[in-house]
Amino acid sequence: MEAILSRHSVRDFKDGEITDGTLEKLLHAGMAAPSAMHSSPWHFIAVTERGRLDGIAGIHPYANMSLKASAGILVCGEPEREALEEFFDQNCAAAVENILIAASDLKLGAVWVGIYPNGTHVEKFTKYFNLPKNIVPFAWIPMGQPRTPAKEDNRFDSSRVHFNSW
Repeated sequence: MEAILSRHSVRDFKDGEITDGTLEKLLHAGMAAPSAMHSSPWHFIAVTERGRLDGIAGIHPYANMSLKASAGILVCGEPEREALEEFFDQNCAAAVENILIAASDLKLGAVWVGIYPNGTHVEKFTKYFNLPKNIVPFAWIPMGQPRTPAKEDNRFDSSRVHFNSW
């Protein structure tokens, strides 16, 4: 619960390395997400090269934090892996959320930068990462050591809870 409740979007990072072992933990978390009919339609590109991270700021108007990120994960979907193709985006969203919570648990800062379903963003990331035609870039997650520490943010609102009916 601490990782969930303290998780927040971090766009400002300080210098610090993210090890391959840490990236692997985050990827394990992503792949542990639920998916419709256990289809696991996701693919991930772990990005650690400075030039590659910097270039992302040039292809997405809301990804400037990539210039300070130590690493990032591009979450992609393969709709054809789905028994129910219309759910690939929901399954990829679950993977993104798992990665964000795991990053919070590891005291890293991260933020969800949306790509899909914006056609321009999808096209630019597809080209930048040389993705095959059957792979859809879904979300970009830049990450690093947060400049400011996370604090618990109670967003619970009982007025939005309904039991048994509206």
